Amino acid sequence: MKRLMMTLSGLALAGAMTTAQAEEIVVGGKNFTEQQILASMTSQYLSGLGYDVETRAGMGSAVLRQAQENGQIDLYWEYTGTSLINYNDVTESLSPEETYERVKELDGEKGLVWLAPSAANNTYALAMRQESVEETGIESLSELAQAVNDGEDLTFAMNAEFYAREDGWRPLQQAYDFRVGRGEVKRMDSGLVYQALRDGQVDVGLVFATDGRIPAFDFQVLEDDQAFFPAYALTPVVREETLEANPDLAEQMNALSALLDDETMATLNARVDVERETIEDVAQSFLDDNELL
Repeated sequence: MKRLMMTLSGLALAGAMTTAQAEEIVVGGKNFTEQQILASMTSQYLSGLGYDVETRAGMGSAVLRQAQENGQIDLYWEYTGTSLINYNDVTESLSPEETYERVKELDGEKGLVWLAPSAANNTYALAMRQESVEETGIESLSELAQAVNDGEDLTFAMNAEFYAREDGWRPLQQAYDFRVGRGEVKRMDSGLVYQALRDGQVDVGLVFATDGRIPAFDFQVLEDDQAFFPAYALTPVVREETLEANPDLAEQMNALSALLDDETMATLNARVDVERETIEDVAQSFLDDNELL
């Protein structure tokens, strides 16, 4: 009887430990490909580590952020520039490191913890076809500006928002000291920019640095060597209460964050958007390849 009681006691203790370890973590994600991949990747990764995970992907940015502040979402991947500008109303120009430290401080006051930033920076960028880069030798925005000033005949494509916004096309030209005539700039929807650049209708296009069409269409992103564009480092953000309840979570998410950079995210995005693989399969194969499942 004593042995039976000890066995039952042990089972009860094991059950209690399992319950404690299985506290649910709600993983969120925004409503575009990159975010959906990351939400699936994070959920599969944490599930494999033994967490009880619920996934709520496909949310609008502001709604997702509010849900995390309200405690309905525990963890999702956010961009440093989005938090700085959209959620904290900071408009001053900051370096990537300063941007991260500022949002870490400001969001920390709201109970949100920014973990280690990845090397994936989904910011604005200008890109050219690889063959054009090889022909012209232009690999940076300073070299692009010099080519324009030397009379190189180049045409540009960008969306109307970037053309008109106060931190967009006009200040970019001012920062790099060059001037392009209005007739050399074609304004169009963002998606059409990639097509126009691919088809040779323009020489330079405004892109997002981790877009899957960059590798798929053989584009090269020009180096922003004067750091004009804001930093949008992709970073896991977790509620402080969630970290306190799951002390290993920060180290585990930092390990995943360390594997991500622009090229990796662009390749994963392309597998979904261009090659039409499922989000779940792309996320799982990445985890398998990196021995995280």
